[in-house]
Amino acid sequence: MSASNGRARVLVVEDEQKVASALKQGLEGEQYEVAVEHTGEGAFFRLNTEAFDVILLDLMLPGRDGLQILRTLRERGDKTPVLVLTARDTLEDRVTGLDTGADDYLVKPFAFEEVLARIRALIRRGRAAEPLRLRVADLDLDIVTRRVTRGGRPIDLTLREFELLEYLLRHQGRTVSRSMLARDVWRETARSTSLDNVIDVHIARLRRKVDVEGAAKLIHTVRGVGFVVREGEP
Repeated sequence: MSASNGRARVLVVEDEQKVASALKQGLEGEQYEVAVEHTGEGAFFRLNTEAFDVILLDLMLPGRDGLQILRTLRERGDKTPVLVLTARDTLEDRVTGLDTGADDYLVKPFAFEEVLARIRALIRRGRAAEPLRLRVADLDLDIVTRRVTRGGRPIDLTLREFELLEYLLRHQGRTVSRSMLARDVWRETARSTSLDNVIDVHIARLRRKVDVEGAAKLIHTVRGVGFVVREGEP
């Protein structure tokens, strides 16, 4: 689960206020943690800074449309399950949505119970597909044995450092903000003081162990935003 409280996080991207509000209220009543965006730009920014377990995506959005968002997500390797909600009901529209990377498709109007069933199925499928080993370049992390190596050389990490590296690798190629790390790794949501300094210290320690002298730099700072694990400069 992406949420620190164990609840699945759902992003609803829907420009019709009444539909968005009804989905948010219904999903929160089913104990999901829900965020809502009414524009493609808002959704794109949110997806660059937060992690979700499933996305409900309307195709007909003002500005950047749903297909553009979906295409960009898939091109950068984001595998978050996407359930498309749309009034477009032709076979061609469905094929286009699925070919662009949608995991499922619901045509408006739809029954809320069917939305729930589709979300549950997508989250189950997403969990089953989670890899047991994470790699970037010559860095390898084994989820089961909790063993980390770089170029075959073992790296000794503390529990927190392992969790931090695992989170960064699960979001490989995507910028992870300090607020995401505070929520999902440190599991702090109601803290009055910022964890930024604590996070920066742990990132520095992790860098010293992973990005050793002579090896390509893998953990990068995105100034003013957060961090990203990837080969080459972000």
